Amino acid sequence: MPQPIQSTSADAPLQRDATVTTARRSKARYQILALLAVGTMINYLDRTVLGIAAPQLTKELGFNAALMGLLFSVFSWSYAAAQIPGGLFLDRFGSKLTYYLSMTFWSLCTLAQGLVHGVGGLFAFRLGLGVSEAPCFPTNSRVVATWFPQSERAMATGTYTVGEYIGLAFFSPFLFMLMGAFGWRSLFYAVGGVGIVFGVIWWFLYREPRDHPSANQAELDYIEAGGGLTHSKQHAGAAGAPAKSGFEWRTIGRLLKHRQLSGICLGQFAGNSTLVFFLTWFPTYLATERHMAWLKIGFFAVMPFIAASIGVMFGGLFSDWLLRRGKSPNVARKLPIIAGLLLASTIILANYVESNVAVIAILSVAFFAQGMAALGWTLVSDIAPDGLLGVTGGIFNFAANLAGIVTPLVVGFIVAATGSFVGALVFIGVVALVGALSYIFIVGDIKRIVLVD
Repeated sequence: MPQPIQSTSADAPLQRDATVTTARRSKARYQILALLAVGTMINYLDRTVLGIAAPQLTKELGFNAALMGLLFSVFSWSYAAAQIPGGLFLDRFGSKLTYYLSMTFWSLCTLAQGLVHGVGGLFAFRLGLGVSEAPCFPTNSRVVATWFPQSERAMATGTYTVGEYIGLAFFSPFLFMLMGAFGWRSLFYAVGGVGIVFGVIWWFLYREPRDHPSANQAELDYIEAGGGLTHSKQHAGAAGAPAKSGFEWRTIGRLLKHRQLSGICLGQFAGNSTLVFFLTWFPTYLATERHMAWLKIGFFAVMPFIAASIGVMFGGLFSDWLLRRGKSPNVARKLPIIAGLLLASTIILANYVESNVAVIAILSVAFFAQGMAALGWTLVSDIAPDGLLGVTGGIFNFAANLAGIVTPLVVGFIVAATGSFVGALVFIGVVALVGALSYIFIVGDIKRIVLVD
């Protein structure tokens, strides 16, 4: 009986190479993407649950519209201020520890908001929530840049970004029912508790690509060939600790001198203004301007968030499709954002219709469009200098989340002064147009920034 041919030791490397070449790629990156999507969903539930509680909370605690606008805004004061420190922490300690600490502390701050009995406590815990959530999106961007090739980054960004909307879309009716049954405080207990549990899940499941037990060499080669792994552990220092980025404060000014970063910062501010309206004032708008009952608010509030979820996924898939079809990053990345911001400005039309169904339809179109425009983090991954993704993301998110400071205050003061949301919707629409112009005239070529000494 013939004996099987035995390979020599010299043949072994060739055999292993052939195995790697012909092996089917694993899909560990999608497991990581699922973690990001769930984490982002919890993140937005935590920061927006105050908006759902607001109509009942204001009655119990006696807050007016201007004070409520201040409380909506205060989250973004500390959130924006902590962006650059959060980015530095991320670059120093890496994605796993940063995200775990961030989620745990922001969930504790959410839970604590259910214990307050006055403006002081609510003010303090909203500040704490902002600081704790600051590293979340820079970490998301870093993970996507590490785990995904450039051709899949818009899809990946769209997938985790959809968590911002899908959680509110499908959990809003439940949260309104929970509030009706147990009061507004129960919302903070429930959402905060879920975040603490998920923080533990993240700690045990997240790994860098080369450490992930489910990622085979074929997948790692595919990611690296597409520009991934740049921010992974391969650039770590001794003992596996992430290497220091060599950051200096003057780096911020040097980065902002590049039109790619300054332009997308202005554009994201504009897109976030529409988002922030829906995350803060939207339930109050339905209750006071449109005079809807609780059950109707819970039902109608779902529609724009579902539309935004579809918009996010459509924008990301469309962008990656254009890139695969040979379009330049300038076209593939900017076209969905510009179209989305232009369409988001149609929110103004809600001022001129009487039917609640027509209002919800207009708001759904505007929020769908804002979702299309939510690709800014993909551009951050594309333009950030090597080793400075955390800081670049921090600068970007600082500028973008100035909308979280400005928009709730402006809307609150307009409503307090006029007793109407008409001027507020005009403000949101005009800012969206400014964002579209920024991407058209300021951003320029989408390419990686190189800082020259």
